[in-house]
Amino acid sequence: MEALRQDDPRRFGPYTALARLCETASAVRYLARDADGDGRVVVTAARPDLAALPAFRRRFQAEARTAERLSGGWVQPLLAGPEDDGLWTAAAYVPALTLAEAIALAGPLPERAVRILGAGLAETLSRVHATGAVLQGLAPGTVLLAEDGPRLTAFGPLGGAAGAEAREGGQLSVRLGYLTPEQVEGKAAGTPSDLFVLGLLLAYAATGTTPFADGPADGAAERIAHAPAELGSVPDALRGLIARCLTKDPADRPGAGAVAAELALEGAAGLARGGWLPEPVAAAVMDQAARVRALDAPSETGTDAGAVALAGTTAGAGRADAGPDDEPSDAVPSDSVASDSVASHVVASDPVPPGHAAPVGGPASPPGDGRAGDGPARTAAAEYADTDEDRGTTRFTRTGPGVRQSDPATAQLALPRARPAPHVPASATPEPPHVPASLVPGPWNAPAASPAPEAPHAPASGLPPAAARQPYAYPYPAAPAALPQQLPAAPAPSPAPPAAPGRRGLLAAVAAGVAGLVVGGGAVLALGSDDEAAATGDKPSAAPRPKVPGRAPEPRWTYTHPATAPVPLTAGVWRDELLVLTGTDRATALDLRTGRARWTSKEAAGAQQVLAAGDGLCFLAGPAEFLWLSSKDGRVEHRVRYADQFTGVPGMKVGPLTGLTGNVLWFTGSHTVTVKAPKPKKGEKPGKDTQVAKAYLFAYDLVRREEVWRTAVPAGRDGTPAYRLTAVRDTDVVLAQDAATLTAADAKAAKGKALFRCFDRASGKALWNRQFGSVSPAAAALGDEEGRLYAAVGSGLQAFETDTGKPVWTLAGPEGSVFGTPVLAGKLLHTANRAQEVGAVEAATGRQAWRRSTEVPLGGNAPALTLSTGGGTLLAADSTQVTAFATADGRRLWKFQDIGAQEPKGATVSGPYRVLAAGKTVVVRRERAFYAFPVA
Repeated sequence: MEALRQDDPRRFGPYTALARLCETASAVRYLARDADGDGRVVVTAARPDLAALPAFRRRFQAEARTAERLSGGWVQPLLAGPEDDGLWTAAAYVPALTLAEAIALAGPLPERAVRILGAGLAETLSRVHATGAVLQGLAPGTVLLAEDGPRLTAFGPLGGAAGAEAREGGQLSVRLGYLTPEQVEGKAAGTPSDLFVLGLLLAYAATGTTPFADGPADGAAERIAHAPAELGSVPDALRGLIARCLTKDPADRPGAGAVAAELALEGAAGLARGGWLPEPVAAAVMDQAARVRALDAPSETGTDAGAVALAGTTAGAGRADAGPDDEPSDAVPSDSVASDSVASHVVASDPVPPGHAAPVGGPASPPGDGRAGDGPARTAAAEYADTDEDRGTTRFTRTGPGVRQSDPATAQLALPRARPAPHVPASATPEPPHVPASLVPGPWNAPAASPAPEAPHAPASGLPPAAARQPYAYPYPAAPAALPQQLPAAPAPSPAPPAAPGRRGLLAAVAAGVAGLVVGGGAVLALGSDDEAAATGDKPSAAPRPKVPGRAPEPRWTYTHPATAPVPLTAGVWRDELLVLTGTDRATALDLRTGRARWTSKEAAGAQQVLAAGDGLCFLAGPAEFLWLSSKDGRVEHRVRYADQFTGVPGMKVGPLTGLTGNVLWFTGSHTVTVKAPKPKKGEKPGKDTQVAKAYLFAYDLVRREEVWRTAVPAGRDGTPAYRLTAVRDTDVVLAQDAATLTAADAKAAKGKALFRCFDRASGKALWNRQFGSVSPAAAALGDEEGRLYAAVGSGLQAFETDTGKPVWTLAGPEGSVFGTPVLAGKLLHTANRAQEVGAVEAATGRQAWRRSTEVPLGGNAPALTLSTGGGTLLAADSTQVTAFATADGRRLWKFQDIGAQEPKGATVSGPYRVLAAGKTVVVRRERAFYAFPVA
């Protein structure tokens, strides 16, 4: 961190710059103050010499949009994007060190910390890969270690670039920061490439070096492509997983979800409870936060005391005015460095396509020197032969026989140098031998830091030292220690604290993840247990961390249905007290406060969703009987067999329950009757008897356990029709038949339009059958108590008067989209469509109150909406994530995604998310996994 320079901007929209954090390959990052003066943000502004390039602008904006889509979980949401006011982004400041800084300060991380780091990054990668994209942004300089978990800060090849420069003709040259086996062979990067780099990053975190450093320089590319990784110093418990990530064949590498589950089945957030950072790193993060809070805005014409303090303690890091005296002792002229290796540049007039950027080995050569970059790419062997540098996965420092050294291997996995060189033209930049200074990862000249939106931080090494205290057991350097010429064997990792007590279950933390989708999270996954997680060791429990905007709150509990049992058929909430799961083998009730199983009942096997039926009783409709179970222990208190209760309907088959109002349940049932053939006339052969289905709509009182009325309705395709409860009014009820249960004759007679039926609530008398506009049988529809029907029509949403069938208003939707079932909340109607838009309109007029995007890739159905019991939160669930919005103004509150794997080596989960509201809790379900989140 340093004082603002004379030509630095003082304001970015509503934000006032306080200090310059660092200059990356493509951007300058500033610490800034928000308009209220209390909040701190990090502004990432494009370098002026690159901002004029259309290709750079498009790439910068694209990666900002990616960050926005992924916000949540371990990804900081953007407060301002490049479309708002210039080519810059802003995100909330998070006290953190980069991984490179943490390793320089405290050495290799303990095994538990490596697990948390890897699980958090894998959870984020899982969200990225779910969209079919490749991240290409992992590096020690793009991964932050914060108090509550890791953060990811780069969202594409530009964000993770080792360098970027403008070229003649308006071209953008991007040098990538890593190389993988498939890229060595000239193939494009895919999702497995991210897993290879993750493996390198975890090996670096666990040992302080990377696994391809040993060997002659001219064989670096060969080792990456074919030699086994050197993982002898990696802890035994992690070695197998990291080795699988570093498999040469991309098809043999594990998926991101499986990696996350194997590292931390309870999820990164769950494992990190009680603290996870080594003491020196945790103290540095806390000290950094305190000093940032104390910063004041510098004056417009000079530096104030705070700025002077900053400038006086940066140890030359990132200073543009650093002179020859500030050079590293081993610095040499830049022209002594070998030229680029293996397709050393991606030169583009348009943005670099994600997943197709060519790997880069080294720095750009000065124009006109005849080296790679100015002409055809040279072979890897030729490039490596020019120098005794071991380029490894991208660039390695000098190695001696049998001596392990830190190397800037794939994704620049290297310890930071003492004083990175200032950002000046390459031809004039003094550089240490074999590793160009402009590419050496460091706190202020970190080439892999993201020019696109990042989870911001102020690296501790550039903060002024505390005047009154020294919080560390040994001196904390003002800048990271210089890279030694030789490194001793990596110290044994510190033992991990004992795991918190309790049974492990799966938790996804997001969103998302991460987000808070940094892509993360998470949704991020965390596995829950029956007991509250406790702090381990002698360290006191960490104070509850403030909620990060965009990140899903920590679940109250998580539950994973046993893998030995079938996936639950239904999940329902009983009186905000129990979550009851029904399956083909049993029903299971969970306590909504703790997530613990309260009881199971095999007698309720195959039952439909639970309903309340009087005090202390859970009602379940089974295949052949109604059951009333005790809410305390699941014992059967009452049972009514269909054959005994419903006379005249022998062998009745009950369809999906239609709905419940008060104590009255509506459902359909049918049975088969034999219609005898008419007596044949003389001389004719007798006809055959026929089997005909007869169907009824029933009203049934669950408390009195008796039938209220029944009325005949047309039979369905398989006998029993299924009806959707569309509206309940004071005197009548409106139903619509499920399109899948229409007979062929009924579907033909309807002429492609839905038929709604109205029945008197007291007697069951049919009042009317009506079609509304061009509403189709499969269209989503909802009615209200005031006599309006809201239904999807084409790409829009229409409101009708149910008494007359006349349209009231129309809400236009995106072309080609379809609206899903809306949700009423007082005078507002909440809507969702297949364009992944969620909104609110006035129910009476159709006037739009607000509309927001879930940022989910287009495709699939409209999100399913659920309103929290308190009415303050609207949740949109689809096959990708759950997104929470504030009902008042549509603010996106958080996203949640799980990792797509519910056990380390289990099958990938692809089912949709579903949400149930229960008091101040919502339960998110995805197949076997259940997560209880607090809501307003």
